[in-house]
This record gives sequence, C-alpha cells and structure tokens, in this order.
Amino acid sequence: MAAIITETQSIKEAVTFINTIELNKFSRLLSRIVQKLHLKEERTFSEEEEQKLQSALSLDKQDLSLVLDTTAFILEQAVYHNVKPASLKQQLEKIHLSPEKAEAFCQAWTAVGPDVVEKVRQRIFAPKKLEHVGWQLNLQMAKSTQAKLKDPHAVLELGVRNEDSETVVEKVFVEFSHQELLQFYKQVSAVRWFCFPHD
Repeated sequence: MAAIITETQSIKEAVTFINTIELNKFSRLLSRIVQKLHLKEERTFSEEEEQKLQSALSLDKQDLSLVLDTTAFILEQAVYHNVKPASLKQQLEKIHLSPEKAEAFCQAWTAVGPDVVEKVRQRIFAPKKLEHVGWQLNLQMAKSTQAKLKDPHAVLELGVRNEDSETVVEKVFVEFSHQELLQFYKQVSAVRWFCFPHD
C-alpha cells in the first residue's frame, strides 16, 4: 500500500513529542481524539482541558497543538484510506513512531475504526439537512425609458442544520432570476425523479 502519511518536518516534530509521552496518557488522549474525530464543528478538548494537558504531558501550547493536530491527521488519513490496523501500524513505524505508540494507534483503530469510518462517511455525504424552505418574490420596476419591462427575482430561504447539531439552523438565501429559477426547478425535478421515481 502507498504511504498515507508523508514524513514532513512537522510530522517529525510531532512524532518526537508523541514518543516522549507516557503510554497510558497517550492512549487516553488517542481515545478522546478518535471519539470526536467525526465531529468537525466541535473541539476535541476545551481550552481548560488543553491547559491541563500541557502540564500533564509537559508540552507548551504550540507543541501540544502539534501533537493533537498530527494525531487527528493520522486518524483522518486512516479513515480516508480505510486502512487496516496492521497496515496503519507499519506506516506509523516508517515515520519513526515508537512500536508501543504505533500499537496504541492500532488498538484504537481496531476498536472503533469501522464505526468512525461510517460516521465520517455520513458526515461527508450528508453534512447538512434541509429543515425548512421560505421564499419571496422581488419585483424590480422598469425605468421610465422601458416602462413595460419588469425584472422579477425570487429569493429562496433555505434553513439547513448540521447533522451534529440538533438546534442550530443556518439560513441560506439564494436569489434567482426567472431563467435561473426555471433551470433550478428542472434540476431539482431531475434529482427528484432519479431518487424517487414512483412519487
């Protein structure tokens, strides 16, 4: 299998820090990152937790951030490539991660990898749900030189919500000319027919 992680300078630095972290502390850190990996909008650790981690792991803020980001990046690559645990372990040892830390990644990935892959796939393919649709018609009157022309514009209001959030609805406004709205209608009709042919 081709390498899923390239040994860049920042990866080398992160690996050096990871290798110095006590194994049981790193395993707990890894477990938390894996649990939150599919929640893109949510921080893995609060600021208060990060301050505690800095002292517990003897890392400054920048170094801790590098460790957290690199650990998440490695797991995201494992998700993206849907890599097998044994292959992940080999790849991590190639970037000079200690065998015990590579094994910790492997165990975490074995325990929750398939579940995380499925959650991430759901987020990628359906990151937002449509909650409501509103509309209004704006009619721009013509200038006196072209008295009979009117320029209608429809404004659609789409209320969308992230899968991760139960309450936050984001409003998206889209303005269409008559021709654009007609084209949009044709595309939506085609999608509807393709997805729900018997409706």
